[in-house]
Amino acid sequence: MNKTLLLVLCDFLLLTLLALTRWESAEPAPRAKQPPVPELAANAVTKEQDLVDAMRQTLADEKTARDELAQKLSAADSALAAREQSLTQTQAANARLAAERAATAASLAETQRSAAELAQKVSTATREADLTKEQLVALQRELAEKLAEANRVKSDLAKREKELAEAQKENKNLTAAYFVAETEKKNLEKEVTALNTQTKALETQVEAERIERRKVQETTTTLAQGVGQLAEKSGELTKEIRDYRPINANVLFSEFTANRVTAKFAASRRGFLGRTEANKESNTVLVTDGTRVYAVLHIADTPFALGETGVEWDSLSVELSKSGQGRNVASSVDFLAHDPRIVALPLEAAQVAALGAKVYALATDPVRFPEAVLIDGGGRGYGEVGFKLDPAEPGFVRVDNRFFNRLFGDFSPKRGDLVFAKSGEILGIMVNSDYCALLKSFAPQKSITPAPDLKTQGTGQLFDSLIGRLRAMPLKLQ
Repeated sequence: MNKTLLLVLCDFLLLTLLALTRWESAEPAPRAKQPPVPELAANAVTKEQDLVDAMRQTLADEKTARDELAQKLSAADSALAAREQSLTQTQAANARLAAERAATAASLAETQRSAAELAQKVSTATREADLTKEQLVALQRELAEKLAEANRVKSDLAKREKELAEAQKENKNLTAAYFVAETEKKNLEKEVTALNTQTKALETQVEAERIERRKVQETTTTLAQGVGQLAEKSGELTKEIRDYRPINANVLFSEFTANRVTAKFAASRRGFLGRTEANKESNTVLVTDGTRVYAVLHIADTPFALGETGVEWDSLSVELSKSGQGRNVASSVDFLAHDPRIVALPLEAAQVAALGAKVYALATDPVRFPEAVLIDGGGRGYGEVGFKLDPAEPGFVRVDNRFFNRLFGDFSPKRGDLVFAKSGEILGIMVNSDYCALLKSFAPQKSITPAPDLKTQGTGQLFDSLIGRLRAMPLKLQ
């Protein structure tokens, strides 16, 4: 049997024995354990993977052996065809040589017959005294030529016989080689058929292993999705628990102290007594509505006021910094449409990054906790305070000053104080000592662009408009 085929069969039998052996029967029974938590690992199907890889390698070796056998079969077919062609040519040459031999034999017989006749003529001529000497010489010469021709034909016939014998010997060799090639061809065809059968069996087994592996992968994917969903729900539950767990007021104040931003205003205007310089420095925090980031203050923390009409300002500059670092110039001063006393300074992303302060989000559920933490903008004190909704004023909440719990500092709620929800989000800003304006939108009613010359911006008319908006609000909010 072919060595390659024997090796392939041995490999196939060994892999079959390994696949069918029940290894667990040889091991001692394990002690009862709690069912382990499903482990998701990249090598969850290592055993099946190794078997499939071994099957695939065996299949590749089988394919290589089959290709080699096919090449050998093709070479044998080519050699057999060449030998058949050579045999045909040899048989044709043998037939030609046989024909030539017959013709030579006939010629030899004719020559011998002619020689006999000449000899008879010589004898007759000799006996006949009347034959001349010249005729006798001519007859002898002719007889010699005929004899020489007969010898040449005989030699040629011997050569042809020798060639015929060699051709017959070669014919026998070619015939034997033909039968050997035919036998090898049949053996190769049988081997190819056997290999094809084995290959189909291996392919069927590999396909079964592939299906089983696909099922294992689908099961693993399902388990992974289940674990992912469980982790997601766990994360959501953790977030929900964290959102509904109130943050201590001390933590909120400490966070405010570490992230407060200083806004420096420098403005000037002309008055009855000459040019007046108005500078103001206030602390605040950065707030975002999900789109942009703002620094929010009460108008009382700026050089402006909504009490005197017709005030024209000549210049204005606004600078933001944190602990004296990351100085940035505000590009606009917005007075919000919700309440003109709330000032918002919009910032760009680069400016926020330069300041390096925490950006507070707006409270999505202001009434989640019945109490809030009120922090003095200057950082002089903070405390817990209860608040109530006012159905008549949905954008504001009423602070209960009677039960104000001062945790640090001696102060009372006043305008400009920041109000934080216990979720850590910013709730709003105090517009007077009783009401907090909820921060929901930063849409401006009016805006001023800081510049060395504000004459073209009509600040007097702008502030008159803001004063009219304030006086139109209910008295309890003014």
